[in-house]
Amino acid sequence: MNGVDPVTIRAKIDSAAERIGRVWPLYSDVGANPLSGFEDRPFPAAVAEGERLFGGRGYPHPARFREAWESGRIDDEELDSVLDAHGYTDSPEALLDRMESVERDRDSTSETDERLDRLVAKWLAALLDQGQAACPPPNREEGLYRAWRSVAPHDAEIPASSTPVATHYHERLDDLPETASEAVSAVLSEHPTEEWERIFEHHLAALPGWVGFIKQRAQANNNPWQEACPATLLDYMAIRLTLAKHMGATLAPASDGETADSDDPPLAEHWLTAWERSYREELVDDIQRQLGGEGESSAAPEAQLVFCIDTRSEVIRRHLERTGPYETFGYGGFFGIPLEYEGWKSKTRTDSCPVMVDPTHHVTDRPRTDGGAATAYERWERYTRAGTKLVKSLKTDLAAAFGFVEASGGLFGAALASRTLVPSSVRALRDRLSPPRPENFCEPTVDGNTDHDHAADLPVGMSTEQRAFYAEAAFDLLGWEEFAPVVVFTGHRSETVNNPYQSSIDCGACAGSPGTPNARALAAICNDPAVRDELRDRGVDVPDDTVFLAAEHNTTTDSVSLFVSESLSERQQAVVDRLRDGLETAQQGATAERLDTMDVDAADSVSEAETRTADWAQPRPELGLSGNAGFVIGPRDLTDGLDLDGRSFLHSYDWSTDPDGDALENIMTGPLVVCQMISAQYYFSTVDNEVYGSGSKTTHNTVGHVGVVQGNGGDLRVGLPLQSLYGDDSELYHQPLRLSVVIHAPVEQVTDILARNDDLATLFDNGWLSLTVLDPEQANRCFEYQGEQTWEPRLDSEGSEDTTETSVTTAQ
Repeated sequence: MNGVDPVTIRAKIDSAAERIGRVWPLYSDVGANPLSGFEDRPFPAAVAEGERLFGGRGYPHPARFREAWESGRIDDEELDSVLDAHGYTDSPEALLDRMESVERDRDSTSETDERLDRLVAKWLAALLDQGQAACPPPNREEGLYRAWRSVAPHDAEIPASSTPVATHYHERLDDLPETASEAVSAVLSEHPTEEWERIFEHHLAALPGWVGFIKQRAQANNNPWQEACPATLLDYMAIRLTLAKHMGATLAPASDGETADSDDPPLAEHWLTAWERSYREELVDDIQRQLGGEGESSAAPEAQLVFCIDTRSEVIRRHLERTGPYETFGYGGFFGIPLEYEGWKSKTRTDSCPVMVDPTHHVTDRPRTDGGAATAYERWERYTRAGTKLVKSLKTDLAAAFGFVEASGGLFGAALASRTLVPSSVRALRDRLSPPRPENFCEPTVDGNTDHDHAADLPVGMSTEQRAFYAEAAFDLLGWEEFAPVVVFTGHRSETVNNPYQSSIDCGACAGSPGTPNARALAAICNDPAVRDELRDRGVDVPDDTVFLAAEHNTTTDSVSLFVSESLSERQQAVVDRLRDGLETAQQGATAERLDTMDVDAADSVSEAETRTADWAQPRPELGLSGNAGFVIGPRDLTDGLDLDGRSFLHSYDWSTDPDGDALENIMTGPLVVCQMISAQYYFSTVDNEVYGSGSKTTHNTVGHVGVVQGNGGDLRVGLPLQSLYGDDSELYHQPLRLSVVIHAPVEQVTDILARNDDLATLFDNGWLSLTVLDPEQANRCFEYQGEQTWEPRLDSEGSEDTTETSVTTAQ
């Protein structure tokens, strides 16, 4: 073993893999920065490393800068200021010409390396299948390498050693080492151990999609597929290196050295900075004008609605507030409760919390007294499950498949034609035939009152003290001191068909799952009399005539469904009835705005949006979080009345109710970091979709229930499809900008938070995020973060320090 023990081999592989980001399966797709392994470096150095390892561009193409400049999205004064500060004296036109002239084609891999990539990817797709294949490969329970070792000698696509094409089974891989570590050591026995980590890095970066998936799966807790079919990066490396040596592919790439951090960023960095400043300056100017205006006195709100901070919520919130006396708030979509959710009669469990947080409670559903709805739903589920199982067995059974196709061709042909020609009618029929949703007749088991106390390693429900903690934390984070008669926690989900990326447009704060279970859990907690008694003991007095409800925002149709599980007073019922009317009006305005953004002309915007959810040929049912560019932390007074064009995450926060800054710290280290991950995924998927995105949906193939590939094989695609980023086939909708953060809080408090959280500070110090603070203790003076906990006052449009005295009402 060349003197290298298995533990050392694993350590070297893990070290090399630190630069490869994790990739989640499609059913729980999570927005992730493909260069997350380089976030400890300045942004220019990180993108240079990304180009070295993956061949990916890290900045927008010069043509995109030209479009943004000529359209006015890059302000001339901002551009001149940035370029002058770095010594550029040529005209912007000349600089763009210079950037375009140095654009070069990326180095292509050798033919042998390409064959190796496809061969390794083929086996990974087969061995890591999670339920799609009717006949999975044998011996997967023994681990990825051992399973491959048992079948590799029978693969006719593996060429005989030292020959370009295999025509016989002789000289196959029929005498492989028994363990993965022995296989790696055998292949690299002639290479100094000092070179191993560089070799590992090269082969890990060759298939970053599959490697990122293995990395995520191996690190996940309680993953049943990992338990049934173990897979590690060591297994991957053993397979890859064994095939590489057998096929004569590159084992030890020529050393190109480490990319050094440079004090002189590339020209593209300055153009990007000017583009971001142009957006940020407009955003901050709008907020400051809002703060400087005279606030309108308004009556006490009839209802308070809490939405996810998702950029799509900004649109529906704005339209709803115009319809009546409603206050809206933004809160991370998991509503502060890290739970594992199992729906009524469901056989699956989903983590409904951010990926950096482990769920601490298991919550399921139990029917209320209305047994009829529960019985009808259970009967529907039983028949549906049986029918699906029957059809799948007939389709995959070798003996029955041909007869099944002949017998069912007419039925499936009619269904195919209907879904293609009249998708809206199919949707309406499905809605009429489907039973009530469990949310309408079930309640979440937040009190733990079930037949069992634990689900796997998690307790079912939570104690009264824990429930009171989650309620109090939500109230503190939102800055609540007064409560309306009706309070609604609104989760969100997307609705599409034939869309592998559906979970990517569900709630990012809930690990690619709908946020509705969390909203229902928090509403149930806040209605609990025992919790209210505990809150009163803690100094939080929720009025007896306040009721908490849950709701669900469908981001594709902008409908908001209220789940009324409590007995309502006459006054509360009247408020709910008016609120439903207001939500319908808001839906009409929001869908019209979204469809106009997508250049869709429709006389009935709601009907058109609903049709898009059922159209299985619709590549762009909604644009998701495309366009995101800002993150605002502060009271609604900062943005109330502003049209932010669905581009900003909005998190409610009242600095006056948070003297110690604990709530702000939770926001900055939690939701802000999640949104940075989402923003980075959109950014890199846009600047280089071939490497960091996933190409066009029209040529996708789903594989193994875990991801998509382009065409008939290859690496798992790690980012977003073109249709999520483009308004049409040629025009970008998403502007590739790094996230601009605006916080309304004392600048000293923000500085202390950064000083206590190194990982968070690193994101700002290295240029992955920008930060602007409006300090309410200094008459809302504006400060821009310069790195290393230093600040500069923001200059006004005439180049003077901004000392405008403004006021803001923060009590909500």
